[in-house]
Amino acid sequence: MIFDTSYKKPKLFDVLAAGAVTLAAVVAFYAAGHGAYALPSALLIDCFIVYAIVRLVVAFTGQLRYNPYSYNTIYYLGFALFSLSVLITNVILTVRIIRFPDTYGSIDQTVFALLGSARNYMLLSAPFVLAFSVALSVSNVSLIRHERFRPVNALGIVLSVLLVAGEVFLFFADRYASDSQFEVMMHDIFVNLFAAAYLYVECMIIGTIAANVIVTRHEPARDADYIVILGCGLRKDGTPTPILQGRIDRAIAFREKQIAEGGKDPLFITSGGKGTAEINSESRSMKNYLLSKGVPGDRIIEEDRSTTTLENMRFSKAKIEERGGGGKIVYATSGYHVFRSGIWARRAKMRAQGIGAKTKWYFWPNASVREFAGLLIEHRLKQAIILGSMIAFYVVLTLIAYR
Repeated sequence: MIFDTSYKKPKLFDVLAAGAVTLAAVVAFYAAGHGAYALPSALLIDCFIVYAIVRLVVAFTGQLRYNPYSYNTIYYLGFALFSLSVLITNVILTVRIIRFPDTYGSIDQTVFALLGSARNYMLLSAPFVLAFSVALSVSNVSLIRHERFRPVNALGIVLSVLLVAGEVFLFFADRYASDSQFEVMMHDIFVNLFAAAYLYVECMIIGTIAANVIVTRHEPARDADYIVILGCGLRKDGTPTPILQGRIDRAIAFREKQIAEGGKDPLFITSGGKGTAEINSESRSMKNYLLSKGVPGDRIIEEDRSTTTLENMRFSKAKIEERGGGGKIVYATSGYHVFRSGIWARRAKMRAQGIGAKTKWYFWPNASVREFAGLLIEHRLKQAIILGSMIAFYVVLTLIAYR
């Protein structure tokens, strides 16, 4: 996949329109109350979901060509997987309607199938959740053993416990309801709302992991004019930490390959200010390291004011503009940080592609969880809108089912 080759942002208005038409048709069939409409309703929903999956996948690839460092990349992939689960649920219902029309030939069955889509997704994904949680916990224990215990180093364990507890809770909560129709309805609303919220988080985790892997494995074209190296802290003596060394070495390797292939010699921008406990700026420390590796001093530009990733991007862009602007930009950071850094670059209106340095295996999973949490916090409004829409959908569908 070639990134940044399209200037057209993917749109999914046609999916929303098709969904509205499908929903209106199913409601009309439901209002008619005839069993003969059960099969057409199920088939119509099957067709819509297939269309939605295809369009989500196309939008996902289109987003990579337009801007891979976008929250939309996560949504498109995550909800394509959820739609696949809904399709499996509805196809099973369609087959049952065809084989056992007397039992499943009611439009109510179609509504209840949609109503249980989130719960079905959780059950289908339970083996993945368990395997993921175990692997995440193992890596977290190794991280704590190597890097000592800190609350931030236990995020993976916390997420693993919450994920498994959610599956266990649904398994037991979905098995109990009284004989009162009102209480059964309220029970179903609660279970479906819980499943929808859980589903939302699960889709975002899968989408974030996939987006991170894709952008990290991507190798930008070797025609960069600038390589921005993002800082991340220093040792007590003012030298780069192993993580920061990895970022600098990754940038040096990219430059060497570009020159070896007959390309231009890019300029390095060492981006990072001086912390309160640091004896010199991250920028100066990175410059000294580059000089020790044989990089000429006139190929290094210092940016020593930034304290956050967003400032890294903004101030580095200002340095480029001081030299006339233009040119192709690559930024070097840790592998787990490539995707989120790309989002900050676009917010700074800097078009750049990332390269990721390798990190120790036990460090990556917990760092990815931290990046995932950061993405959720940074996009609170968008999450609230989508999660609220999902909740409204399941509430309305439950009320219709228990009319």
